[in-house]
Amino acid sequence: MSPEELLAVADGVVDRTESGEQLEAVATWQSETEVRAYEGEVEHFVAADTAALGIRVVRDGRQGVSWTPLIPGRVDEVAIAECLAEARDNARFGTPDEHAGLAEPDGATVAELRLFDERLAATSTEEKIRLAVELERLVRAGDARMVGVESADYADSVTAGAIVTSTGIRSAGAETSTFLGAWSLASDGDDTTTGFGFSVGRAVEDLDPETAAAEAVERAIRMLGATKPRSERLTVVLHPYVTSQFVSLVTEMLSGESVSRGRSPFADRVGEVVAAPGFTLLDDAVDPLAPTASDLDGEGLACRQVPLVADGVLQGFLHNAYTARSMGTTSTGSAQRGSHRSVPGVGPRVAKVLPGALSPEQVLAQVGDGLLVHEVSGLHSGVNPVSGDLSVGVEGVMVSGGEEAGAVREATINSTLQRMLTDVVAIGADLTYFPWESCGVTLAVADVTLSGS
Repeated sequence: MSPEELLAVADGVVDRTESGEQLEAVATWQSETEVRAYEGEVEHFVAADTAALGIRVVRDGRQGVSWTPLIPGRVDEVAIAECLAEARDNARFGTPDEHAGLAEPDGATVAELRLFDERLAATSTEEKIRLAVELERLVRAGDARMVGVESADYADSVTAGAIVTSTGIRSAGAETSTFLGAWSLASDGDDTTTGFGFSVGRAVEDLDPETAAAEAVERAIRMLGATKPRSERLTVVLHPYVTSQFVSLVTEMLSGESVSRGRSPFADRVGEVVAAPGFTLLDDAVDPLAPTASDLDGEGLACRQVPLVADGVLQGFLHNAYTARSMGTTSTGSAQRGSHRSVPGVGPRVAKVLPGALSPEQVLAQVGDGLLVHEVSGLHSGVNPVSGDLSVGVEGVMVSGGEEAGAVREATINSTLQRMLTDVVAIGADLTYFPWESCGVTLAVADVTLSGS
């Protein structure tokens, strides 16, 4: 279904708005393909189309939600009427909330982004299968120590959506995405390790199976023969992949949702120094280079660049209409909607630390001795969202004299998120995009406790 067709469906719902209520209609369509290769053959293949309508009703501070499938090419008026009646009925039993309500137009300009690539529609199923099979072959051939490939996957998605509200929002759009990912196994006879690599884009022409395979191989073989490090306080250097995970965690704590629920160590600190000088963090949702960029948020408002930390000083939080209303401010166009079935949450689209001027090699040279962290485990369970206390498992490579030394694992690093932000001593120039809502750079953090043997 096209965005125009979905708009027509949503318009028809909102035309039925009754006095005293707010009404939102979210119409979506998605076509997905998944391919998994194993030993040169197709192990798993799925191609599916889905379309649905979600309706949200707000009356007297009470909110109700319902949804129904859509049939492309045909409007089922009976099903839509039943869905609307159910949403209204659910609102009758909702808990009153003085801040409940839909977003309203704020006049922000919608960025012109190329989110839809028509080349994907012209790509044959055979080509998609070929990419997955080729990725597996490249991983297996990448090094003599490769002993297997847990999976080699291709996936794509074509989506269209429309949001119409009785408060005046009327937005629609479409986008495409593609993904290649491999999970590898390596062994030297005494030790077995895993690794992964990926490539993302808007069309298959954007994908790079050679780079994805090389990353999967390199990540696996670099940890062969890793030992347990000695315990000490040192400087850790976070690989961009790891930095992206920390950025994701920090931005989660900088959402109005977390702040309003008392689950953020940054509450009531706007205007204060929360990070080292030179550290700038923002959600750049309209970055055209990011695979997760978007022109519209989950409530139909224009996405925009949102400053969070500027030169170490906290600037503010991410908001949707609800959290903004509850905290006496305005939406930052940061609403996220998991599906047509859910109410909007809050989160970033393209959270990033602004890169510095140093190459990764220059960061290591500046650090001298420390630990280059390639992987973390238990990040969310190992961080207290209220206090910021942090204790997570790590593996990586020791750094000696500015050069990479032996691989290490079975260790943890301990600190607090607040202290890690203020102890940043070097920021790399290697801004790296990932297929999730946070980017990474090489980031050096001083005075972290490493617990090993």
